[in-house]
Amino acid sequence: MTTDIEIARKASKQPIQEIGEKLGIASDHLLPFGHDKAKVSGEFIKSLSDRPNGKLILVTAINPTPAGEGKTTTTVGLGDGLNKIGKKAAICLREPSLGPCFGMKGGAAGGGYAQVVPMEDINLHFTGDFHAITSAHNLLSAMIDNHIYWGNAQEIDIRRIAWKRILDMNDRALRQIVCNLGGVANGFPRETGFDITVASEIMAILCLADDLDDLERRLGDIIVGYRRDRTPVFCRDIKADGAMTVLLQQAMQPNLVQTLENNPAFIHGGPFANIAHGCNSVIATKTALKLADYVVTEAGFGADLGAEKFFDIKCRKAGLNPEAVVIVATIRALKMNGGVSKDDLGNENVEALKRGCANLGRHIENVKQFGVPAVVAINHFVTDTDAEVDAIKEYVASQGAEAILCQHWAKGSEGTTELAERVVEMLDSGSAQFAPLYPDDMSLFEKIETIAKRIYRAGEVMADKKIRDQLRSWEEQGFGNLPVCMAKTQYSFSTDPNLRGAPTGHSVPVREVRLSAGAGFIVVVTGEIMTMPGLPRVPSAEAIRLNDDGLIEGLF
Repeated sequence: MTTDIEIARKASKQPIQEIGEKLGIASDHLLPFGHDKAKVSGEFIKSLSDRPNGKLILVTAINPTPAGEGKTTTTVGLGDGLNKIGKKAAICLREPSLGPCFGMKGGAAGGGYAQVVPMEDINLHFTGDFHAITSAHNLLSAMIDNHIYWGNAQEIDIRRIAWKRILDMNDRALRQIVCNLGGVANGFPRETGFDITVASEIMAILCLADDLDDLERRLGDIIVGYRRDRTPVFCRDIKADGAMTVLLQQAMQPNLVQTLENNPAFIHGGPFANIAHGCNSVIATKTALKLADYVVTEAGFGADLGAEKFFDIKCRKAGLNPEAVVIVATIRALKMNGGVSKDDLGNENVEALKRGCANLGRHIENVKQFGVPAVVAINHFVTDTDAEVDAIKEYVASQGAEAILCQHWAKGSEGTTELAERVVEMLDSGSAQFAPLYPDDMSLFEKIETIAKRIYRAGEVMADKKIRDQLRSWEEQGFGNLPVCMAKTQYSFSTDPNLRGAPTGHSVPVREVRLSAGAGFIVVVTGEIMTMPGLPRVPSAEAIRLNDDGLIEGLF
């Protein structure tokens, strides 16, 4: 069987200027990075403001399992499928992180004949956006310690510095460190740590900012720590926001690449989906909507995390109006939700599939709560049987939706034309009446309860007095209108990653809350969520190498 990387390597790529021409982007407004990728100039993006928007389609999924769901692959396949049936469509994706790439997951640029290329570049350094974010973040870290060293005019309490350092790599050894050791010349020793780059508030800020002015304002709003009287110290108090904006100036420009079928794709930004909002940048999405009639984008992990945050954070703050949702499911993953072990997923098991469909049904119900019509995409595997496909179609029909078998991995756009035509029908019906799950003026704790009870189907939210008092304090300081960003395991509707299916009545314990004032949301940490992952026993990095021809092997 031909591997993903072999397929990508054989791609017949067009010069990036030709991809830009398909969207009406003149070559003067492209900043090329080689022959097959480029950034779109901010000047050109500003010139689009008076154009009408195309239609926005979200691709989400059931709760992920080790069996895989293929959300990115389906996003690419649907974009190609829309172009195949004569529509002008573009794709918007997140940039992959080096951490998962060298850790457990491997590459993240689609798969089979539904990929974005150049795959190796996209998965590795790409256009340097993540390096710019890492540099800007760590510049602020350095300036905080430097400010304290030279007299601490802001009277920062070094026990209450909230800003860590970051690195785009999985490295558990850096989660908790002591810095400034070595004597008087090196500053005041204190505890701190590292997060992975995609967990940085700067990543979230870049993905939510409208332009450079908005970016600088948001950077200035970052709370870096607190004084002894508990008043916050902001990034602008350290005078770091201007220099950080300079470092991020080019990173703010969306990246343009292409699919295997030479259709345009914007890949820009990449915040974590369990501890941040898990969507590509607002500026890339808005640019695509001005240039294409149909825009297909995705949100990280299952719909309980990615779709909820896409609707309640990204769409709310950016004024976006999604009009259709595609929920990706695989028969393999549904059987795993139904209790089948990973080793037995290749065997037909209709009864286990039916049990696992409860997870899919919950996601269908949840999406409908936002007033957006949904269709299910069955991401086909060769081990799927006709009986299993019929069972899932029958179940989805009982939920008032439709399931369509998609074979884009093996056939490219030919495998998604039926899905593309159904999505267009949904969009033409005008049935979408999008609305976020909760209003801005609801109290912060009520927002948490609303998500926990209506999306996760929890029976209660457990939070001690200290957490509730902190939420009330933020409301008094003027942050009560912010949305909440739930940091939760992606593997379950509950906070227990081993509780699959569609549990109800469980408890959601809130471990801590964090104010991301620059990004513009409150992070609510439930369960054990790592902001600096570790490598697995056998990391993907062990298999990644250059072969005798100088080509990369093992990335997929």
